[in-house]
Amino acid sequence: MTRDDLIAMERCHVKAWPAFETQTIDGWLWRYSGGGSQRANSVSTVDFTGTDPATALDRAEALYRAKGAVCRVQTYDFNDLDGLLKNRDYQQSEATLTMVKTIQARPCPTDTVQYHSNEPAWQEVYLGAITENRRAVNTRILTTIPEPRAFFGCHRDGRLISTALSVIGFGCAVIECVATRADARRQGGAEATLHALEAWAATQAATNRFWVKG
Repeated sequence: MTRDDLIAMERCHVKAWPAFETQTIDGWLWRYSGGGSQRANSVSTVDFTGTDPATALDRAEALYRAKGAVCRVQTYDFNDLDGLLKNRDYQQSEATLTMVKTIQARPCPTDTVQYHSNEPAWQEVYLGAITENRRAVNTRILTTIPEPRAFFGCHRDGRLISTALSVIGFGCAVIECVATRADARRQGGAEATLHALEAWAATQAATNRFWVKG
């Protein structure tokens, strides 16, 4: 995987989960939404157009102080901010592993259905799988997900048991909001939903990349 591939992937992750308030700081994207969503309340450092990251970090910290919020900074394998952040006593929080595969055209499973973001059945499954402090904010974010995007769910015995969302951008497809009811696990619901998303993504000219963020 090339550096350009990594950058495209991270740009799509930023697009896929938009924050309510943003400011650009020398290419970095400062994001604030309140609630428990860490991505929507952090600085994306995927792009930098300035000359002094320390000065950019000063500005980001000041914006979060004005909100009464902690400053979170997303770092990636290709940028070198570890020294700067360690010198300011930043601690690693939730690390993520990103996996990638080539998109394959496949039939959409018959037990999957495409949804809208505001449909109660889809939201019930997804919101039931996340922490309570993220539910209100994430419900609002779901209504702002940009096109092209698709919400899918898998049914078993007449009820929705699994959900997932995919967003297309920068030549790739990101998977979000993978969730399964606690009492319906190990029934293949998540796998079927992901197959449906892949079938949909294959129709969206995603340049044969399928990104999964864990």
